[in-house]
Parts: sequence; structure tokens; C-alpha cells
Amino acid sequence: MTPTHSNDLAPLHRLLSRLTGDEKHNTGAHSTLHVLWALYSRVLRIEPDNPHDELRDRFYLSKGHGPHAYYAVLAAHGFINPDMLDSFGSLTSPLGHHPDRTLVPGVEIASGSLGHGLGLAIGAYRALQAKRLTTPRLYVLIGDGELDEGSNMEAIQVAGRLRMERLTVIVIDNNSSTYGWNDSIGSRFEVEGWVSSNVNGQDVVALATALNTAHDRPHVVVAHTERSAS
Repeated sequence: MTPTHSNDLAPLHRLLSRLTGDEKHNTGAHSTLHVLWALYSRVLRIEPDNPHDELRDRFYLSKGHGPHAYYAVLAAHGFINPDMLDSFGSLTSPLGHHPDRTLVPGVEIASGSLGHGLGLAIGAYRALQAKRLTTPRLYVLIGDGELDEGSNMEAIQVAGRLRMERLTVIVIDNNSSTYGWNDSIGSRFEVEGWVSSNVNGQDVVALATALNTAHDRPHVVVAHTERSAS
């Protein structure tokens, strides 16, 4: 399948229709769809035939529950065979309800338990620095509800203090945070030294523009969407 760079996700929806396993987080997963499409179509420097290249960009799906949108995007870009989608959620399928990095090519972390992706990305960032690898960019996708986890606030503080300019966090803002800051998520990052951007979470072009913009500090892109967006 040839990926499209537009907001038309019709080819992707055909792949999503093959994921018929029991999915408990369908609407939440669909709210990530345009962000994932923008990342893999227009942002990430990673090739499906060499997913472990040391110089690749890294993507961490911290919002790991409801990963079927992620699997569809990976299939669209050649990381997995689209026929694998038919087995989603079955006992013998590698495509489980939480993505597993040991089973699914292109997946960087096993996730689903919230609050860990950003901390793992910071550890990877430091490891790359130790290897003197200064070109890979790191992207982390989290949900606004995930910001309720204290581990994220600690990670935000560390990344800001260390001025991790090649680190970008995308927050899916679909108003599902119990203790969230309505319309001011970016300020939670800015106070710790981050640059923030607000983007329509269903506009692939606007998302890609924000995600490709370089900064001298870590960057958070708040993607405003709805839980039922698809």
C-alpha cells in the first residue's frame, strides 16, 4: 500500500476494518489516528526493512492501550503484513491489546500501563548521547489522562532541565483527564522549560508541520481531538 500524505485516511480505514478482535478502547485509539498517520507518513526517519538502525528516529507509544490504530498504520507502512491484522486479539496473534516490542516489528516499547513512555524515552535519549548519536529524534505519544500520572511530571521536569531539544511529546487532548487543565496543557510543560504548540489533532498537514519544527528545547504538541474522532 502506498501511504497518502493528505487528511484522507480512507486507505487506513480499510485496514482498520480488518481488526475485528475485541477492543475495549476503540474510541480512544481512533483519537490517535491522524497523529500516527502524520508521524509515519511525514515525520519519522525509519525504514521498515531496517527498523533497528541506530540512526533511526524513535517513536514511543506510551498511550499503549487500544493499539489497533497503531497496528493499522504499521501495516500501511510495511512494518507488518496486513494479513496479520485479521488475527488481532486472538490467543496466538502477535498483535495483542498492548503492543509488544519483541513480537511486532517497528514497536520500540511494550506499553499499556500508563505513565512510562516519556521516562523510557528520556533514558533512550541519554543512551544515545552516551553513544554520541546526535541525529535521532525521539517522539512520545501520550494521552491527556496520562498526565495524571506523577511519573510524567517528573519526566517533564528532567527533560526541561536537560534541554532535550530532540525530544517531542504529542499529547492527545480529548478531555479525558480526571485532573486535567482544560485548554492549558501546554503551560504544564512551558513552566518546566519546554516549547509548546497547539494543533488540530485531525489535521495531518498541521501536525506534520509542528512535529518537524526544530527547537533548542524539548517540544510538546497538544493535539486537540475528540474521543470518537476517526
